[in-house]
Amino acid sequence: MDQPTAAQPIRVFLVDDHAVVRQGMRAFFDMTDDIEVFGEAADGRAALDELAVLAAADDLPDVVLMDLLMPRLDGIAATTAIKEQYPSVEVVAMTSFSEAERVHVALEAGAAGYLLKDAEADEVAAAVRAAYRGEVHLDPVVARTLTRSLIASQSTVTALTPREREILVLVAQGKSNREIAKALTISERTARTHVSSVLTKLGLASRTQAALWAVREGLVPSG
Repeated sequence: MDQPTAAQPIRVFLVDDHAVVRQGMRAFFDMTDDIEVFGEAADGRAALDELAVLAAADDLPDVVLMDLLMPRLDGIAATTAIKEQYPSVEVVAMTSFSEAERVHVALEAGAAGYLLKDAEADEVAAAVRAAYRGEVHLDPVVARTLTRSLIASQSTVTALTPREREILVLVAQGKSNREIAKALTISERTARTHVSSVLTKLGLASRTQAALWAVREGLVPSG
């Protein structure tokens, strides 16, 4: 994907049930050269309706900033639907909560980032840019929460077979099941099965957790 320019900014769609939050986000992004607000909705259902209209015109946004707690359809369900229907659209979850379980659910739903609502404006912009590049961006508080939950796990790499260790390293490098299958010359279904086995053996809930675990165990560099 090409890097955005002044003529081709990252197009962001805002989803939040508080109008003042959407207004604040819009005001901030209006001051950035490489990000523009492309649309907004007050809940998940309205967001899906609007995205369907945009998809029909082949004019989808690049990134959706998604509140998690909303009426009618919450952010988790909306994120799941967006990633199923429009896989090219990235979602960054935003909430006032930082419990590890909520982070896991959002990331499992397909979110490419997770921010707390008290994050600095620059942090929000960084998350949008990271999502646009296909990277995962976690609020520092969220990252610490995930890491603490990993430290509680007593599993070690010895629990994994050599093939599962290969799979874990590829997961930590951000590879999809399809990319893992191609790299190891196995079927996508087999790759998916291996990933599930790795998560189960290590007691982890998401690919992002697996990536953090692999860094902690020294299987992949942190930088």
